[in-house]
Amino acid sequence: MKISFSPPDISKLEIDQVADALRSGWITTGPKTKELERQVARFCGVNRAACLGSQTACAEMTLHLLGIKNTDEVIVTAYTYTASASVVCHVDAKLVMVDTQKDSLEMDYEKLADAITENTKVIIPVDLGGIPCDYHKIFEVVESKKHLFHPENEIQKAIGRVIVMADAAHAFGSTWYGQPVGSIADFSNFSFHAVKNFTTAEGGAVTWKTIPGINDEDIYHQYQLRSLHGQSKDALAKTQLGAWEYDIIGTWYKCNMTDVIAGIGLAQVERYPEMLKRRKDIIAQYDAAFKPIGIEVLSHYTDEHQSSGHLYITRIPGAILEQRQEIIVKMAEAGIACNVHYKPLPMMTAYKNLGFDIKDYPNAYDHFVNEITLPLHTKLMDEEVNYIIENYSKIVKDYL
Repeated sequence: MKISFSPPDISKLEIDQVADALRSGWITTGPKTKELERQVARFCGVNRAACLGSQTACAEMTLHLLGIKNTDEVIVTAYTYTASASVVCHVDAKLVMVDTQKDSLEMDYEKLADAITENTKVIIPVDLGGIPCDYHKIFEVVESKKHLFHPENEIQKAIGRVIVMADAAHAFGSTWYGQPVGSIADFSNFSFHAVKNFTTAEGGAVTWKTIPGINDEDIYHQYQLRSLHGQSKDALAKTQLGAWEYDIIGTWYKCNMTDVIAGIGLAQVERYPEMLKRRKDIIAQYDAAFKPIGIEVLSHYTDEHQSSGHLYITRIPGAILEQRQEIIVKMAEAGIACNVHYKPLPMMTAYKNLGFDIKDYPNAYDHFVNEITLPLHTKLMDEEVNYIIENYSKIVKDYL
């Protein structure tokens, strides 16, 4: 067998939606994008959503919207993909990293509290693998540090504390105490990249909780301005009779979503509940096979949260780097593509050049050393799931 790590699940529905966009003559931001925004907002239980070119674009535009500048600090976990942290550098703010907990891939919330200063404006928690962070603890921390917060614009004043901007790239469809991710953090940024559960090939969406005294439509309009060169009208609005004239409000960015890829998303909306069920079924099969033999796995489904089931992250207790690599190679020889999530950011050249040192993040490093991510996607057939289980169990047994 040849089993890919995470191929996109594309059906005739997606193809028909894309063809419809191409035939319509409207292929940039237009009616399909606007409808996908409505569907995303409904799915997340919020009033508004903005679909942009990527999760990264959503996060960066949000930091600009919040007025984050070079004297501000933004806190990020060390155990994540670069997109969680690079956006902080894009707005020229100071990047602050926090280690993970010893027994969890979530950031250490005690260290998070210690890291907050009078300059801290935003925290970026990461819902890794689709499992929501402990938002109770995160909000307890920011409330306890409220006295240090110095708001500098209208939105900051309305929120009145450090802002929680979730990297929910993996978590579209996750819930926490019955509440959809996307309606929990102050702002949540989703990825619809090709390897994600819910895809538009490239793309993403940002959602936000309604902020007292701030109009949701005003926030939405800011995302439109900042993602379309600061242009006061999008192309769709300019097609109205006699409505050619527009203004440039700011010298901003170009990271809008197009109707071609929004069409993929509209088809995925229809299919997504069944896709989430299939992921849950595969995870149940994996858990039943791997937990009894000592492989450590994440808890995707509990009384507190329901995961989107994005990544099946495992750890081989006691394995060292070289052994982890041997296991991945042996799985590849069996035709099974595996991955690692993640190499901590302080180990990457760009972040080492910023002064970060992995020695300061021992828990993140310990999680990384023996982590292996198995294929988990809705193209997997049961016989392929069984093949993965059979091979992984056999290969890993020699290292446990």
